[in-house]
Amino acid sequence: MARRERHPPTDQEAKPKPYPAAASEGRSRNMRANRRTDTKPEVTLRKELHRLGYRYRKDLPIVLEGVRVRPDIVFTKRKVAIFVDGCFWHVCPEHGRHPTSNEWYWTPKLRRNMSRDQLVTEALVEAGWRVVRIWEHVPLRDAVSAVEAAIS
Repeated sequence: MARRERHPPTDQEAKPKPYPAAASEGRSRNMRANRRTDTKPEVTLRKELHRLGYRYRKDLPIVLEGVRVRPDIVFTKRKVAIFVDGCFWHVCPEHGRHPTSNEWYWTPKLRRNMSRDQLVTEALVEAGWRVVRIWEHVPLRDAVSAVEAAIS
């Protein structure tokens, strides 16, 4: 088996990203525990949908023109993409809060998250998908109703 040669990193790859220092070890543990998939609100919704007899794909990559998307729950046959958005990470108008420490890092990051959400939603809609975005604080019954309305 031939070994691949490793090329030296480019200038961009070599530079570490300037992450803010954690305010405390507890905060650091808390942030490391945040997950990209299988969050509590997402798992709760998936379990209820499964209990009701719905079958879906989770975290399925969808490649569209120039955009790669990974909805939390996907009904492929019906072309419905469900996102369960966290209030902090996606800047919920009701519960999202403006960070008070390390603002220089968090404000642009949260803005990028919002822009990416909008870009992904528009790309999916243009490709003929129905998109449902559910905030993590939405009661389970309401979340299930929103999903059922989209897939029917």
